[in-house]
Amino acid sequence: MTDQTSVSWRDAFLIYTRKPVVVISLLGFSAGLPFLLVFSTLTAWLRDEGVERTAIGFFAWVGLTYSIKILWAPVVDRLNIPLFGKSLGQRRSWIVCGQVGIGAGLLLMSLLRPQDSLIFIALAALLVAFSSATQDIALDAFRIESAPDEQQGAMSAAYIFGYRVALLVSGAGAFYIADLNNWSMAYLSMAALMGVCVLVTLWSDEPTHKTPEEQRRMDAEMVDQVMGRPMHLESRPLLQRHILGAVICPFLEFMQRYGRFAFVVLLFIAVFRLSDIAMGVMANPFYLDMGYSKSEIASVAKVFGFFMTILGSALCGVLIVKRGIYQQLMLGAVMVASTNLLFSLLAGMQGDTPPDLMWLGIVISADNLSGGFASTAFVAYLSSLTNKSYTATQYALFSSLMTLPGKFISGFSGWVVDTSGYSEFFVIAALLGLPAIILVVILMRHKSSSPASL
Repeated sequence: MTDQTSVSWRDAFLIYTRKPVVVISLLGFSAGLPFLLVFSTLTAWLRDEGVERTAIGFFAWVGLTYSIKILWAPVVDRLNIPLFGKSLGQRRSWIVCGQVGIGAGLLLMSLLRPQDSLIFIALAALLVAFSSATQDIALDAFRIESAPDEQQGAMSAAYIFGYRVALLVSGAGAFYIADLNNWSMAYLSMAALMGVCVLVTLWSDEPTHKTPEEQRRMDAEMVDQVMGRPMHLESRPLLQRHILGAVICPFLEFMQRYGRFAFVVLLFIAVFRLSDIAMGVMANPFYLDMGYSKSEIASVAKVFGFFMTILGSALCGVLIVKRGIYQQLMLGAVMVASTNLLFSLLAGMQGDTPPDLMWLGIVISADNLSGGFASTAFVAYLSSLTNKSYTATQYALFSSLMTLPGKFISGFSGWVVDTSGYSEFFVIAALLGLPAIILVVILMRHKSSSPASL
């Protein structure tokens, strides 16, 4: 590994001009574009078309696809797609398949009307979400394999930047297009952008990854180590070898490394984002019901919020270097829960006319600053948990688990608003952040008592 202290500042900045880094920033855009289009932007479209809030809340379950991608992550990680896999390579072929599926789903959504085809819109959104989750699995492996360890920081930064720009485009951009034209044109424009993303993938280079023989040897060593005796994995039937290597080994390695405390770690991953995911589904319907226009929402909640998110992420990154991950996890968890109470206060201002935009700006600033801060701390923590030998499958496990409970609970968000009101809903969302705060304390105490274990 290169001695990083010997790298000049000029060379450090020039790393962002290298092709792998440029490619991953563009592919980060491809990964981020579909997310809001099946989440908050979709809920705004549905509410703008007069769909009941209870029905809108159920659309949150489309996002469960991201939370169960661990089910097919081993397939994406190990299986070559016939024909495409040979010409494009294993990683790029899966990325292109995901992008084509996303584009097709968005195109279909642009041709439908919520009043007449709500079920078909849900099915098209499900296609977008499934294809997007598949693309994410392949992109995680692509990013890790496309650069050596000393360049992974630049790769991650470029990916996150592209992802955030995509959120701005699919959030504020879609709102502006819908305000100037209509929602169908907004989704058609997003589908066209996915076509450009396919060209980026074709321009990229397939990374070098382990040969099947190297991977089989690693799997056999892991199984033998866990079982405490030679299991002769190579002599077992082909299907059994694949299941053990692609599915079982990543879990065995994680459980072996953390022991019984692994269940506490997994529980923390599952509850950390409960508060913000539950709140997020009703955010755009809340803004619209408060009386703000789509352009106002785009300007304040999307554009201004984008820069506050970047600020929160940058601040957290510096504090992690200075103070470590765990203090920032605690601060992020407290900030996310607290900002939901600000939304409750804003909801109390509802009247015949919407509150001043200043109040919306204050609440949005606090929410996005805390969200960027907490997300950066959480991603840093998840990255520290993975073993590079099984990064794709283990990271898919963590990223699936971190959204699954929140996505399920958020399905009832519209029902809570309809039965209790926005103020009460945001208080409940804040209370959902308490388990994460408690578990951070447990993690910190465990680290202090056994520093080698975490």
